[in-house]
Amino acid sequence: MKKPIAFFVHHQGRGHANRTMAMAEHFSKDRPVSVLTAGPEHFAKADPRIEVIALPNMIGETVPTPRLFAEPTPSVMHCVPLGLPSMRRTMRTIVDHLDDRDVGLFVVDVSAEIGMLGRIVSTPTVQIRMHGDRSDVGHIGSYEACVGMIAPFDARLEQDDYPQALRAKTIYTGGLCTTRDAVPTRQAARTKLGLADDRKVILVLTGGGGSGTPLAPLTIAARAVPDALWLVAGPVHREGHETDFANLKELGWVENVTDHIAAADIVVASAGDNTVHEIARAGAKFVVMPEWRYFAEQHRKAEALVALGAAVTAPAWPGDYRGWQQLLDAAEAIDPAILHALHDPDAARKAANWLETLCDDLWQGTAVNETPRLKVV
Repeated sequence: MKKPIAFFVHHQGRGHANRTMAMAEHFSKDRPVSVLTAGPEHFAKADPRIEVIALPNMIGETVPTPRLFAEPTPSVMHCVPLGLPSMRRTMRTIVDHLDDRDVGLFVVDVSAEIGMLGRIVSTPTVQIRMHGDRSDVGHIGSYEACVGMIAPFDARLEQDDYPQALRAKTIYTGGLCTTRDAVPTRQAARTKLGLADDRKVILVLTGGGGSGTPLAPLTIAARAVPDALWLVAGPVHREGHETDFANLKELGWVENVTDHIAAADIVVASAGDNTVHEIARAGAKFVVMPEWRYFAEQHRKAEALVALGAAVTAPAWPGDYRGWQQLLDAAEAIDPAILHALHDPDAARKAANWLETLCDDLWQGTAVNETPRLKVV
């Protein structure tokens, strides 16, 4: 029987879960697969072969006493409050599952502490890589503890300051996009959406993570380029003083986001992993406006995209007409083929094959006869 592969999947947003399901779909049919997550609802439509284990959701839980709350966080960790029974249950559930199933490979998407836990309990562990300023001892220690890492992006988007030794442990899958909808032609997409073929369409893609996309700068954009139709797909943050304009339409959440991207002349969006690769898949001209994330994740990804000529950006949402006009003029000059080349439709399969091969390679061969000697320090 093949060794099981287990995933720890962070429950913030759907991206981690979608990525896990995309990879697991390509595993061998006889490969046992499990997922440990505090967001089991994200796996409601997952392949029935995937065993889903619910973990406690610790977001919002309070530390029992001021004295425990005052204890500083060790430099080797990021988020380890003291005195939480739910945290003990989380770690116990993970360790028991790895032990009970005799897991051959533990894939962590994402947590530096859980990555370290995998090594501590003697289970080969793989981390999913993300962009950002992650040179702190917690991240580096977790990366070094892993038997390998998956970067769900093209190697050309790697950061210049990422250590060479860790690059050697990383597989770059190419842009891993979990959207399956076919990409229509521009004309077909506009016909489907009822959009005029001769009007400039600028799509603003927003999401549910972070503090949200502000509407106020988009009202300036609508005034700066009044002949364009501005479509906003997803939620926005209102301050209360915004004025509505006829060429700025809020669509809310849309099911057919691929059609909207294909119909647009320019797409404005954050630097979220799946968002970037959805836009790349359609080969659109891209204005990337990174959102605040821990360790400057989106800002570092945006820098990499701009350095390649795959997108343009601004240091902040433009607050004046000229600022928007200059930003859009720069976007018009982009060669969308550069961004399109960063998407690999085979990325999920590549990642899955690499994980299965690594798991099997790690457990091949005969047992080592020598008994490890533990030195007491």
